[in-house]
Amino acid sequence: MRPPALLRGVDRGAFAVALAGRLRRAGVPAGLTDIDDFVRALAASPPDSMSSLYWTARISLVRRHADVAAFDRVFAAIFADPPPLPRPRRSAPPAAGHDDVYVRVPADTDDTGSGGGLPWATLPPAVAETSAPDTALRLPERRPSLHTGLADRPFDQLDAAQLTQLGDALRAAVAGWPTRRTRRHTTGAAGTRVALRATIARARRTGWEPVEVVFARPVRKPRRVVLLCDVSESMRAQATAYLHLMRAFAVVTDAEVFAFATTLTRLTVVLRHTSAAEAVGQASAAVTDRYGGTRIATNLRALLTSHHAEATRGAVVVIGSDGWDADPPAELAAVMARLSRRAYRIVWLNPRAGAPGFAPRVGGMAAALPYCDRMLPAGTFQDLLVVARQLQSVTCTDGRKWPTLTPAPRIIA
Repeated sequence: MRPPALLRGVDRGAFAVALAGRLRRAGVPAGLTDIDDFVRALAASPPDSMSSLYWTARISLVRRHADVAAFDRVFAAIFADPPPLPRPRRSAPPAAGHDDVYVRVPADTDDTGSGGGLPWATLPPAVAETSAPDTALRLPERRPSLHTGLADRPFDQLDAAQLTQLGDALRAAVAGWPTRRTRRHTTGAAGTRVALRATIARARRTGWEPVEVVFARPVRKPRRVVLLCDVSESMRAQATAYLHLMRAFAVVTDAEVFAFATTLTRLTVVLRHTSAAEAVGQASAAVTDRYGGTRIATNLRALLTSHHAEATRGAVVVIGSDGWDADPPAELAAVMARLSRRAYRIVWLNPRAGAPGFAPRVGGMAAALPYCDRMLPAGTFQDLLVVARQLQSVTCTDGRKWPTLTPAPRIIA
């Protein structure tokens, strides 16, 4: 039966970095390549004894014969019971009273002076650590990444730099936006359908004999996205973060984006500015009714009656709002029914949907919910990153339809 491994449950990367740091302080030049070799060696052959750990570390981290003595001292200082290993004569520590290590070199004369040999100039003498009384191996502290630290923080607690970081993370999340199959075809070697016109046209060169068969494949293009975000007073804390979400889709997926409170404002061109701060600043200035009332039904009807209504046909329509509406719920239900007949999917982002015990009891939210394919929470940094990934799955073209949501105590996807 094979004995258990010595480092079971230990982070191999952290262990290798800590050991290499101790070796460098002792004079052994253990670099990043040596650390990578040591981690790979531990993964390929986990040590089951102190001797195997010693030889795995020595082969991976020691490149020169003169560094063996320093490696042995560091290894013995870390582990209380080092294995009895043979030590070559040249790897023995220098005698007392000598400050440098001398290496014999071939020469034609025997006149080498009192010291003899050539002093080692490129590497300081390998000495044992005597200043630090603690000989325990210290592993580096593992801290969460920047995204993890901001995952559950509300938007009103984020500063300008953190909001810019959110925008960069959202653009990276939607960078691989999927494509859908269209009804158009184009010629290509990867096609499975014979292109008759192109094949007959080439047959004119060979006496109307179709020597070269041309194939056609379907054209793929990204699914169109239309975003409408509420910037009213009740959405003050989420307005700037939602503008970064709109800019990510406007830059990456060529989406149509709108902001609404009491009127509808198109922000597609403004948010495509190369600077995120400049784009958000111009968008905030363009919305004249920001932090005012909310008229969701009126603004959706204005979109469907404008020349931008064609953008919603076959598109994924994303509405970011908390559902507070000054219009009657019956009007919102009617315009949502009309929008659902045009759009491919309707996704509602609610910043309060992630709260425990949330239920859509507001009149506008309850009226719009039956016509939404899914409602997602969007109240924190992590929520928007999940929303970006969820919207990519919306563009599936396998013919399946999300189940329509009905007012219920638990409706979070």
